[in-house]
Amino acid sequence: MPTPKRTILALSPLLAPEMSRLDERFHTVRLYNESDPEKTLQAIRNDVVGIVSTTSTPIRKSLMEALPNLEIIAQSAVGTDNIDLDMAKSRGVRVTNTPDVLTDDTADIAVSLLLALSRRICEADMYVRVGKWQGGSMPLGVTPKGKTVGIVGLGRIGKAIAKRLVAFDMRIVYHGRKPKPDLAWPYYKDLREMAEICDYLVLSCPGGPETHNIVNADVLHALGPKGYLINVARGSVVDEPALVDALTNKVIAGAGLDVYAHEPNVPDVLKGMDNVVLLPHIGSATVETRTIMGEIVLANLEAHFSGKPLITPVV
Repeated sequence: MPTPKRTILALSPLLAPEMSRLDERFHTVRLYNESDPEKTLQAIRNDVVGIVSTTSTPIRKSLMEALPNLEIIAQSAVGTDNIDLDMAKSRGVRVTNTPDVLTDDTADIAVSLLLALSRRICEADMYVRVGKWQGGSMPLGVTPKGKTVGIVGLGRIGKAIAKRLVAFDMRIVYHGRKPKPDLAWPYYKDLREMAEICDYLVLSCPGGPETHNIVNADVLHALGPKGYLINVARGSVVDEPALVDALTNKVIAGAGLDVYAHEPNVPDVLKGMDNVVLLPHIGSATVETRTIMGEIVLANLEAHFSGKPLITPVV
């Protein structure tokens, strides 16, 4: 008699090929497809030994307590601020992520937002589509070359962003928990002080309590009426009401956002602003990167249930 498959709770999907492979190895419950998720969860709570997740779904104490036999959370993302890591540690639940593979794609999105804002790409596209070009030239953009970019969080993604922007002859400065001795770019311990000398403020830091709302009204005022904010980090890093106020009152020149405080909900007022570029959290959203991320999730699950070392452990 074949051994019953272990039950994995999928809170978010991987790409179809990786989901098929997950189904081959495990009994997969796609909670995101269930019409009554709570009822489904109660029915399988004692069977679930693993979770597949992304940053879009919180995994808090209450969920872990509801799954008494949970052994591993395999996250398809770098960040883990959606997971109660302290609870996972106390329960002996392993947590894995997918580092490194999405660095380049996320850096590309940051640069895309910077260029789209500077050269008014989204406005220009609409200018042509609605027939305004026949009425004359649209307003001018600004040149990135020679401008100062302040990068908040100079980790893997931050360094990849800096590398790209150096090619545009832009000046790099950065803020983080501590300076990087191997880098010659100026370090600022005080974020507000750095924002004062920046034309662009690019956020690529981790989420979580340490960075919650670090970009607040004071920082935005320091960035000033010629400054642009670009966020490919986490929505929690920015005080969103303060950002809306800064954009509404032209405290800053514009913003390029891939992440938001309450995804997928975006403040309606932002949608009507010409000086804001809005993306639906697509930093890692390429076929190539999402495929590799799914493969890492599967490899971690396979390693755990085979008694082998995890590929990318967090906890």
